[in-house]
Parts: sequence; structure tokens; C-alpha cells
Amino acid sequence: MSVKINIPQYALTAMKELERNGFEAFVVGGCVRDSIMGKIANDWDMTTSSTPEETLEVFKNYRTIPTGIKHGTITVLIDKHPLEITTFRIDGEYTDNRRPDSVNFTRNIENDLSRRDFTVNAMAYNKTNGIVDLFGGVKDIENKIIRCVGDSDKRFQEDALRIMRAIRFSATLGFEIEKETAESIRRNKHLLNNIAAERIRVELEKLLLGDDAERILLDFSDVIFEIIPELKEAFEVKQICPYHIYDVWHHIVKSVAASEKNKYVRLAMLLHDIAKPQMKTTDENGQDHFKGHAPVSSDIAYEILKRLRYDNKTISVVTKLIFHHDDRLYNAPQNLKKHASKYGFDFLYLLDKVSRADILAQSPEMVDRISLCDNYINELKKLEEKNVCLSISDLAVDGNDLISLGYKGKEIGEKLEKLLDKVLKNEIRNSKKDLLDFLIKENQNEV
Repeated sequence: MSVKINIPQYALTAMKELERNGFEAFVVGGCVRDSIMGKIANDWDMTTSSTPEETLEVFKNYRTIPTGIKHGTITVLIDKHPLEITTFRIDGEYTDNRRPDSVNFTRNIENDLSRRDFTVNAMAYNKTNGIVDLFGGVKDIENKIIRCVGDSDKRFQEDALRIMRAIRFSATLGFEIEKETAESIRRNKHLLNNIAAERIRVELEKLLLGDDAERILLDFSDVIFEIIPELKEAFEVKQICPYHIYDVWHHIVKSVAASEKNKYVRLAMLLHDIAKPQMKTTDENGQDHFKGHAPVSSDIAYEILKRLRYDNKTISVVTKLIFHHDDRLYNAPQNLKKHASKYGFDFLYLLDKVSRADILAQSPEMVDRISLCDNYINELKKLEEKNVCLSISDLAVDGNDLISLGYKGKEIGEKLEKLLDKVLKNEIRNSKKDLLDFLIKENQNEV
């Protein structure tokens, strides 16, 4: 196939240095795949016939980092760009389902490509040879197929993270997973328990942000339940009530698909109803209720996100969104200033995205509530533009003003809180005169 791949200058420099010293060099993997698909490749990796020691000698005048020298990888800094250069290799046994116990270096590009995960990633390119495609990667790209290189079971047993990578690529590229590869994923999904949580987290997050996240979450729900077993409880749990037409798991998936591609929002949607199965009650009329599921879901989500080694900020934002996802703040626009004061504008905008996704994943009869969200957000934007008083620090008076009126100690804080509450309720204007007049009048009434 004659495809011109625009290799960035820093990678071309590395390739020329290796070739000048008598070695083969190819860009390889995802950058080749993306280029063939007409996408801009962000990550460029290189593979070479030179051993790690020979690579270090070739680039002795450059800054080099022995990133993974045991497995043949050297990082070379060229024009401030880090480039990973890995020796052609044959992998040994994989006893931990993640990394080979040993590697043998080879001078043969074919040996190197045969150890890679999927056909669409097992292609190399240089100007001399063009595209080296031994396993039908170009054809699979044309047909939008994810297929393992060689034996699927062997590929997944070598590195179980490839299971997550397969469904992530399917979600982000919009490719179908070939039948044998899909069956192997299901046979080997238990091996994901041997993979570090951080690795799982990265792939899960990319999957959730993919255009085809809904299809993957439904088609490979058993794989998702393997890494988040708490979600399995939601599978086929019916919701007999006016708000819903889907069971809990399908509602969750629909809400993910309906939400904005934002990390916090999509994680919140994935976990927002996770406690519904245990909180479900059915009344005498056969109607299901899930009272109190939001705070319990928030607690469960906290444990899951901690287990997946998420950072504190993500855990805080996502669990807070889940905790408040059923508050329906859009029903109380009269409390807008109070909401903004309590939660902050950024959080309310995120919570609105959660509310919209939740509504869109419910019964079509509920969709009218989107207009309430629109009204709420329009008013919230107006409020933000006015730069109104929303916190004690925004008040036109401060502690010194209250000291001058004779207030002391904790009484100062209590009075400032009271003034803020009055301002938020539009009972007092936020002017120094009005605030002080209120306090003076209150003092007189207390005497």
C-alpha cells in the first residue's frame, strides 16, 4: 500500500542517525495506524535492529535515558522531543500476565512485529521499505476490525492489559472486535485481576471517553464487571416507575453515552446509580423506589475510585457529583444564589451536565425537564456575569467593621454568616450601609 507517512523531523533525525550507522529503523505501532487512518499521530515510537548498547553509542552526542533498557528501550531527546527507540525483540515467557520475564534481541523486523498485540498496531514504516504489514493490519483498518496478531489466547495471556486495550480501541476507533478475539477476551477476562489498578484506570477512562462507549459497555459488560464487580449488581435490575424505561445497568450505560465527554461527568454517570440494587423497595402498587441511593452510591464510588488509584481531586469531584445527582436543583431556580454560594459555579455547571445525561437516559416522557435545566443554566450564567456576593469574603463589611460595633470572638463569624444568608436571600443589599444598619437595628431590638 502506498501511503505517505509524515514523520516528524526529530524522528527522521533519529532514523537517519541509525541508518547512517548501518542499522534498520522504523516508526512502529499506533503512529503508523493513525497515519494510515488519516489522523494526526501524537506519539511516535521507533524500533531498530541496533542493540541497546549500539543505540546508546549511535546517540552518544544526545541526551539518552535508559527507560527500559532491560527490554531494549532507550529514550533519546532530540530537539527537546523524547523518542522511545526499542530494539527488535522476541519475548520470552510471561508468568505475570503483564511483562515478559526475558527478551531476546533480534535483527529481524518480522520477529518483532509478530509479538505485538493487534494487527492494526503491528505495522512498521520507513521510506526505504514503505509499510511493513505482515498480518493484514491495513485491511483490518479498512474493514474497521480489531484482531489479535496470531493466537488470541496467547496474546491475552501474555499481557492481560491487552483485553482492556482491545475494548478501548473498539470504543475510541469505532472498530468491531473480530469474533475469535472477542471470544478470547471473555475466556481470559479473569486475568485482569493480575493487572495493576493504575493500568486498568487509564484504559477504562479512555474507553469511557470514546464515541462508541455505549456499544462496548453493553457488549462487554462482563469485562467491565470483572474490574468493577459492584456494577454487576445493577445488571437486569428492573425500575418499575414513571421515570424509567430501562433496567439499572442499561440506564447507567445510556447516561454515559448521553453525557458530555468529560472525565468527571462520565465517571459520575458510570457510578451514579451503583447503589440502586441494594436500595430498591417496591410499594403496594408495584412501583419501585430507590430512596437514599445517591449518598450510598457516592460512598461506593469512593471505594472504587480509590481502588483504581484515582487522584484526590477526581475522587472528590466525582463522588460529590454522585452525591448530589438526584437533588434536581433545576427545580429551584429561586435558590440559585444559595446554590452558587454553597457549591461554586464550576461544580454547578458539571452537575448540570450530570442532570441532563440522567434525564436523557430515562423515559422519553421526562425529557421536558431539559428545558428546566436550560433555564437554570441561563440564569446561572447571568448570575456569574454579575459578579454577585456569594461568600463572606464578598460582603461589603468585614470583621473589623463588626469589631467597631462591639462584636467579639466567634460572634463575629456568626454575624457574618447571618449577613451572607440575608444577602443570598435578597433580604439585604450588599452595601456597607445596609449591612451595618441591619446589625445596629438588630442590636437595638435585642436590648
